[in-house]
Amino acid sequence: MRILITNDDGINAEGLRVLTAIAEEVAGDGGEVWTVAPAFEQSGVAHCISYTHPFMSAELGPRRFAAEGSPADCVLTALYDVMADARPDLVLSGVNRGNNAAENVLYSGTIGAAMEAALQNVPAIALSQFYGPGNFQLDDTFEPATRFGAGLVRDLLDKGLWEGGDYRLFYNVNFPPVPASEVKGVKVTSQGYRDDTFFGVEPHQSPSGRKFLWIKGGPQHKPTAPGTDARANLDGYISVTPMRCDLTAHDTLAALRERLE
Repeated sequence: MRILITNDDGINAEGLRVLTAIAEEVAGDGGEVWTVAPAFEQSGVAHCISYTHPFMSAELGPRRFAAEGSPADCVLTALYDVMADARPDLVLSGVNRGNNAAENVLYSGTIGAAMEAALQNVPAIALSQFYGPGNFQLDDTFEPATRFGAGLVRDLLDKGLWEGGDYRLFYNVNFPPVPASEVKGVKVTSQGYRDDTFFGVEPHQSPSGRKFLWIKGGPQHKPTAPGTDARANLDGYISVTPMRCDLTAHDTLAALRERLE
């Protein structure tokens, strides 16, 4: 198996080292793990691509490349340059430092890479490690992902739904903010919604007197509804959420047609 790994935390991120070990275990003897990751952190860029300007790509070692672009750029770099002669069988994105559950899905570069792979008709899984008091002080803060990541990827490959189509499925996995010994299992969930958790800006004044704005997020440990991703994570479960790039609100189509057509 040929596996491409990428992330949004950058080529030197600890989570990418965790993902490398996961991918090598899944690929097995005779398999190949290729890395194309951002040269610098690209958190929060979502599914951005560098459409209006070129970017550099550099080979850092065997099957290891850094691109001065977004996570989606990295997937495109792999598919159309680095691995153009033989596409990967699977794209893994992460392991993100922090959760990509609920509204975070919409901003996440980790998710953006998996989305681009799915749009290119390549199976993809995004993996993220929720942080909280239960794991923040561990020697290995990625302990749940480290312990359960490879097994979960294998289970998804064996038992998951991977049909193609115009907008093929990809998967969003979040590991809970607890020690590995306290992980309760796996829950298949929908994307949750955190009430009153929004991004905003916080102004600061520089020593030169100029105003700068920092993007500021909301609370991450507010439970979402039962059956959703963040709720499962905060209850100690690994969440697996099937996703598509189709943003149509299908549940409203019939009612809207009655009103407008």
